[in-house]
Amino acid sequence: MTPVTPPVQAGATIGQLQVSLPLGPLENRILLCHALGLSRVSLITQSERALSGTEAAALGALVQRRLDGEPIAYIVGEREFFGLRLKVSPAVLIPRPDTELIVELALERLPPRARLLDMGTGSGAIAVACAHARQDASVTALDLSEEALAIARANAAANGATVRFLRSDWFAAVGDERFALIASNPPYIAAGDAHLAQGDLRFEPVGALTDHADGLSALRTIIDGAPAHLEPGGWLLLEHGYDQADAVRALLGTRGFQDVESWRDLAGIERVSGGRLPSA
Repeated sequence: MTPVTPPVQAGATIGQLQVSLPLGPLENRILLCHALGLSRVSLITQSERALSGTEAAALGALVQRRLDGEPIAYIVGEREFFGLRLKVSPAVLIPRPDTELIVELALERLPPRARLLDMGTGSGAIAVACAHARQDASVTALDLSEEALAIARANAAANGATVRFLRSDWFAAVGDERFALIASNPPYIAAGDAHLAQGDLRFEPVGALTDHADGLSALRTIIDGAPAHLEPGGWLLLEHGYDQADAVRALLGTRGFQDVESWRDLAGIERVSGGRLPSA
């Protein structure tokens, strides 16, 4: 049963609400800032400010959405990723800290003035972060969803990142182009996985979460097609599920990739696997 939100009363002060709202301290602050248009510093300097009736109603509505399970990032419309503020909506996955790992690995392996391809870009998190950090790189990002591409383009513009965005069913739109590095966070949750009906995932686009198969079909497609789109010695980096590292390493090895390895995320889980195409 959905909990009932205690009404946010007009006349309550910002200081009182920071401790009385029925969420965690961080989420209380985020929603107060969003509802009232304040900075975190202003929450302190204006702690005695009393809310008007309109402000109380607006804040109460946001709190109820969160209590109903809606992700905080969708409520406020943005999420921080790799030090950047990214716009998000239910059309795209919410960028997660664990995905910063693939950005770090890509930046370490991307040669100067090289070409990078981000497949299934969603909000543009990987592409925008890489392009922002490496102004010398030529970054291309693909997605099949026009809604996702619109958000990704807005994120690139807002963060001063130059990215070429293309609507594409995996490699279709890049023809015979080759890249020094391909990175992807594709759908990798198996159809019917219980996690799809839990927590934030209930609100995120299902097509960006699951391949509607065994969880490896999108990863297979990318691995099979990557050699035709990588320069000699180029790298392929893939984010995957907590229990898929062995399978992804095997797929990479079968396709002829060298230096195949998996890297662990902040929780110590093998989250990204990759390999290097043999040099000519």
